[in-house]
This record gives sequence, C-alpha cells and structure tokens, in this order.
Amino acid sequence: MPASTASVLPLRSAPLSPPPMDEQGVLTRLMRARQLHAVFQPIADLRTGGIFGYEALIRGPAGTPLQSPDALLGLAARCGRLPEFELFCVETALADWRRSGTTGRLFVNLAADALVHALQHHGRDALVARLQAHRCDPRTLVVEITEHTRATDIAALREAAQQLRSSGIALALDDFGSDHSNLRMWSELRPDIVKIDKFFVRSPGSADGGSGHLEHLQILQAIKSIADVFGTTLVAEGIETAEDLQVLRTLRIPYGQGYWLGRPAPRPALQVEAPARQLLEAREPADMPPAAGTRPGVLRHLNVIAAPVVGLTTTNNALADIFHERTDLHAVAVVSEDRPVAVINRQQFMNHYATLYFREVHGRKPCIAYANHAPRVVERDYDVDDLIGILTSQDQRYLSDGFIVTEGGRYIGLGTGDQLVRTVSEARIEAARHANPLTFLPGNIPINLQIERLLDRGAEFVACHADLNDFKPFNDCYGYWRGDEMIRLAARLVVQHCDARHDFVGHVGGDDFMLLFQSSDWQARCERIVDEFAQQALPLFDPAARAAGGIHAEDRQGLPRFFPCTTLSIGAVRVRRGVFRHADAVGSAAALAKHDAKRLRVGVHIHEPQGCRPARA
Repeated sequence: MPASTASVLPLRSAPLSPPPMDEQGVLTRLMRARQLHAVFQPIADLRTGGIFGYEALIRGPAGTPLQSPDALLGLAARCGRLPEFELFCVETALADWRRSGTTGRLFVNLAADALVHALQHHGRDALVARLQAHRCDPRTLVVEITEHTRATDIAALREAAQQLRSSGIALALDDFGSDHSNLRMWSELRPDIVKIDKFFVRSPGSADGGSGHLEHLQILQAIKSIADVFGTTLVAEGIETAEDLQVLRTLRIPYGQGYWLGRPAPRPALQVEAPARQLLEAREPADMPPAAGTRPGVLRHLNVIAAPVVGLTTTNNALADIFHERTDLHAVAVVSEDRPVAVINRQQFMNHYATLYFREVHGRKPCIAYANHAPRVVERDYDVDDLIGILTSQDQRYLSDGFIVTEGGRYIGLGTGDQLVRTVSEARIEAARHANPLTFLPGNIPINLQIERLLDRGAEFVACHADLNDFKPFNDCYGYWRGDEMIRLAARLVVQHCDARHDFVGHVGGDDFMLLFQSSDWQARCERIVDEFAQQALPLFDPAARAAGGIHAEDRQGLPRFFPCTTLSIGAVRVRRGVFRHADAVGSAAALAKHDAKRLRVGVHIHEPQGCRPARA
C-alpha cells in the first residue's frame, strides 16, 4: 500500500460547503499514515460448502468513531473527496489481500460515480496497471457497485461496466432490492453477479406469523428467475441463522454471505464456520422438499468426460503435452486439493502456444496465467434449473469451455456445451411430462417420489388429499374455462398456505391435490385453505346462484337437483415412522380420508388407519 495518496488515482469533487479544517486534516492523516486496513468476509458456495470468494471491507482505527466504513465514507463525503477516498480504500484492500497470501476471487466496493470518474479521468489501462502493481489478476477481481449513492449518469456507468468486462474484471450489483440497487440497474448493467439485499434473506415473516414469509420466498424465487434469464450469478447477503441458510438452499440460491457463514477478519478464513459447513456438506436439507417442478440428479445420466487435471504450478509445456496426447479434450480443469479453481480452453491455449518463441519464453511458466478463473462448476446432483443460467449467459466462454462437474465439491470430470444443450432440453421435456399442465404443480410421479423419499428417511409427516365438493355440476353449468379457473384458485390457495421450507404440494389431477405437511401447524393451515376457498370461489358463481346458495343441475344419474356452492374438503392421514411401506399405501389412506371428509361434509377430516402396524425394518 502506498505511504501517501500520491499513487492513488487523484479524483476530487468540490464540496458544497467547505468542511471544518480539522476534518480535512483527519482524512489526510488517515490516508497518509496507513491507519486504514481491510478485513475479508467469506462468500460461501451454498451447494458444496466451499469458498466462492471474499468481500473486502474497509476499517478505520480500532476503538475510534471512525472505525466503521459508514463513518469513514461520511467523513470523505463532507470533505468532497469521496471518489478519491473510495479508490484509496480499494488500493488498501488490494495491498492487504496481497499480503495475506490468499488466492481466489476478491470483491471490492465502489460507488457508481467513483467507478465512472476513475475510468473517464484515467482510462482502463491505468486501472489495470494499478491492479498489476498489486499482483492482482483482473480475472479474479469483482467490482461491487455499492448502493449508498445513486448513479447520476446511467449511460456513463454502462460504458464503465463494459470497460471493466473488456479487461477481465467482473461486475457485481450490491444489495439488490434496496433503494438504489433496482431492476433497472440490473437490466442496464447486466452484471455478472447480483447480491440480494439482506432484507429478503433474514428469517422473513417471523414477526407476522408467517404471512410475510411466503411473500419473501416468492420474491426470492422471482429474483432467481430473473437471474436465469440474464445469466447472472446470485449471492444472498445477511445469512445469520441456520433457517436463513436452509431456505436459500431450498430455493437453490448458489452463493451466500453472512455472519453465520463467517465474519470479516484481517486473515481470510479458509473455511466457513463449522455449523454452517456441516449443514452445507449434507446431501440435501433434512426437512425440506425439493423445489416444485424440478427433477433432482439430472446430471446423473450425463456422460461425464474423465479428463486429466493440472495444478496451480503445472507448466505450459506440461499442459501442451496433455493436449497433444488427448486430442479429444476441449479443456482442462485446474484443481487445488481436489477442488476446481479454473479451466483452460484448449483452442485458446494452443493458439498462444503456437506463437513464435512461446515455448522458449513461457514454456516453463505456470499455465494458470491462461485460465478462466470463473468456470461454471455444476454438482452432479443438481437439477436442470441450475444449468439454465449457462445457456442464457452473455458470456459464451461457458459454452466453449464447457463446465466442470463435481461430486460433493470435488472434481470428477468435464462436460461440453453440446452435452449441456442436450441435457437441459431432455430434462425440460421430462419435467413437463411430470407437471400438471393446468397448474404447473408436480404431478403423480413427483408426488410419489417425494412420499418415498420421506418414508425412506423415516420422517413423520401428514398426507392430505384435497378435493372440491360439487365441482362437476359447476363445471357443467359454467363451462370448462370457469372450471379451470376454480381449479387454479384452489392451487393458488394450497401453495399460499403451505410453507415452502417444509411442505410439498402436488396436483393429482382434475380437482384433486396432495399436500405433504411437515409444518407442525398443518391443521390450522388446512382450515385456512378451506375457509378462504369458500369465500374466494363465490365470485365465480353468477349473482343468482350466490343469492340462492347454489345451482340447479343434473347429478351423475342425469336427475335434476340442487347443488350448494362449491367448497373444498381435505382428508388427512398422520404418517408415523414405520407404519407405511410404500407411497401407494400413503396415497390410498389419504384418498380414503378425503372420501370420508366429503361424505361427512366437513372441511378437514383426520383419518386414523385401522389395524395398521409398524412395518418391519
């Protein structure tokens, strides 16, 4: 780190009013006397438990009012030196990162205007030169656009983002969902990474009994869908509890950051905290169903290429020998301690290797200099939704380099772009076959798979079969279009009142649904579903039918009779450990409970199977 501010890109803007002279002096002394330092917070791979990268955070003198970054930025803003100070903080972080000896991806923070000013006043080459002075590979750096000030010139910021990418630096959008970090910024900048604001991550809905929880889950799901469209990598911020982490794993948010994973420290942590690591290294959350409409393990059927690997110190000559021996390889993974850290594209590397004097000058140097440090790594147990971002990414390296396949975070082989296209297409077709086309909820096959999964685990749950009462006469009277609308209403309500962290919703067919509850308040949830359906279904009847309380129609024997307005009945069966052997038995018991509920004309009926004995192990 420089001893004075002379080596920092000198950007200043005039303050609106002169600050006190002592504040100017304080800021200058802080920068000249090396009184600032960086701490590094790990960003975890929520799929494997490994480290995805580190965010550098600036700190002032310990035990003083200027220890926090907010106080430091406030001081710099009052002095009219915010852009200069932010760039100084970046250099401080780079110098401390170099001294730590840690390798990997580093996130540094810059306000939008500071980034624009740096590139407009000094250009991309000057920025890259400063990085090289700190021995920082631009391909391992992520510039994180912070939210504390609004960007004043979106067009200039967009141009700055393009210059960053052209130099190999990745761009991240911080605190998505806060005041200044919004969907327009995402659309305009097309960042490589978006960090989700902690407001949507920290135990959402706990204060209002759960109603807000569903809304936050739906928002997170929507953000993930947008990320799939843009090919953006997501990082969830503010993870402070095991529950936060479990929810994010269920939603398949790939990366996360927060105190429960690791606190900021001067020495970068090489692992996440032990409790979080134990949860992350588990094959799947113990108490959560898979995401609706997905088919876990889609890569199990992929023909993974068993390719050799290279290490961080492997020479260019050694890599060239591998490519000459294995002419079928499109790329080679760079692996450290059995975990992939980069990928080297065959064609790009061999183009360099074939140039004049390359072998003499660079042949014995490490080949890592020609690697892509942000490869696509896909766990073999992932489902198809984790692959969509590769196909929709604007960065075509992921199709030419292919992707790295891991198992438990450890390297097992490579996949190609062609394989990826075929795998995603086939899995999408298969998933569509297993989903109900009206509600897009999982159909019979996923329902049975989920029941078998719970039975195999020895989990105790409640299987509920929901069915509409007097639906056929309604459908006959008003037509299939309005009948479909009523079925979709039922689907919305059952999904709304089930907890996505613990419960599973499937559509058996027609007007029948299967709910698999692990929530302890399942009965109250069912009662709310029944009550709200009775209220919200009424507007689907015409005014005369609502006034009469029902409609006149023919029964199944063709005889005219009066049918009350459609309601919902739910039959429930408590599935205790060892009582049922197979999914079919659970489904039959739940169907019987449903028939009893309809016969008794009650909203929720709990059926206790007669003569059921625990199955032998």
